[in-house]
Amino acid sequence: MKLAGATDAPRKKSPKMKLTDTLRLIPLLLVPAMAAVPAAAVTPRTDNLGLSGPTLTALGGPGPTFIKRNSNPEAGSAVRAGLMPPVRPLFDAQIRDTQITRGHDGRYYLTGSSGDDIWRMNDGVELWVSDDLTDWDYLGLVWSFEKDATWQRAWRDHNGPVRALWAPEIHYVKGNYFITLSMPPGDRGLLKSVTGRPEGPYVNALADDGKWDGNIDATLFEDDDGTVYVLWGEGWIARMKDDMSGFDEEPRKLVVANPDTVASHHARTCLPRRQGADVGHEGVSMFKRDGIYYLTAADTYEGRYSSCAATATSVYGPYRDRYEAVPCGGGTGYLRQPAHKDADGRDIPERWWCSIFGNDSQAPFREMPGLIMVDFTADGHIIPAREQPMLDTAERIRWAARWDRVWKDRY
Repeated sequence: MKLAGATDAPRKKSPKMKLTDTLRLIPLLLVPAMAAVPAAAVTPRTDNLGLSGPTLTALGGPGPTFIKRNSNPEAGSAVRAGLMPPVRPLFDAQIRDTQITRGHDGRYYLTGSSGDDIWRMNDGVELWVSDDLTDWDYLGLVWSFEKDATWQRAWRDHNGPVRALWAPEIHYVKGNYFITLSMPPGDRGLLKSVTGRPEGPYVNALADDGKWDGNIDATLFEDDDGTVYVLWGEGWIARMKDDMSGFDEEPRKLVVANPDTVASHHARTCLPRRQGADVGHEGVSMFKRDGIYYLTAADTYEGRYSSCAATATSVYGPYRDRYEAVPCGGGTGYLRQPAHKDADGRDIPERWWCSIFGNDSQAPFREMPGLIMVDFTADGHIIPAREQPMLDTAERIRWAARWDRVWKDRY
């Protein structure tokens, strides 16, 4: 059943190009012209600089560190240790904070922090679409600073001039598409589609062209009864009004009732500031399975940027028993894929996935979009699944042996 006025999104194939192809294109890449951009803001990073969308228009092309980190998934120490499978990027684009949602049409929509140098500037929100989580098509820039911004338009100061969106997420709630966004050094917003389609156009959903002051990493969660909550930062939450125009209650902080106080399980600021009572230090997310609320967030766990989790029977908690769910998973969230038939007509059972992007040398790649299939133990712990459909045969055999050694009796 389609929304009123909704149509299936037009499909534009992303080019099937790899990093090696890009190296041959570097002499042809041009720095895009920008009006009224502070001079300091057009100086790109060079350490992990990568690709931007399907056009491969990167400032200077991918740097040597980026190429090195994305050439061999076995190079990540967490992979070699059997903590995560040697998955590869879904497609070639430099994206941090990868997030995927399932839309009204059963297709999957992906976005994240994309662009030439997201620490300084980007164009806005880019969107990709897939029928099967394997082959992805580019839908384009669905919201831009130049055409669509209101309060977001001004350049800011964050260790120099900056105008970028961090960690945008697309969500399908209350029968429409919404995009949460963050702007450095800290402000959050909410966009809504005016057509009911994932490609927009998008306008400010908040009353009076409003924004939420401070902090980053906003996300949405819709409960079984249709109530929508916005979460952000390391674990703040507020119920939204029915029309999604603002908060319907005062924000409150979600905490872990029995904190994990092991210093190496947290970023260095967590224990002195919050005594380890947070599930993570940024990138909070929430989903519900079998009546249990899962609160997840990114934290530095044994030196890797992992997805940590805690659970509760109420949306407000108390949450308990925080643990590392997906090593190197970050704060990018989880996705349920319903049971379905594959392209060959075979029945595929329900699957759950964690999106990743690679934020440290333990990961199989860096700053590119990826997925890890996850499973749940008998007592509800999230773990990387023994079955990883996106691996080739040899990789599956190797991963299964590692999984039996590392994960079989972990929780």
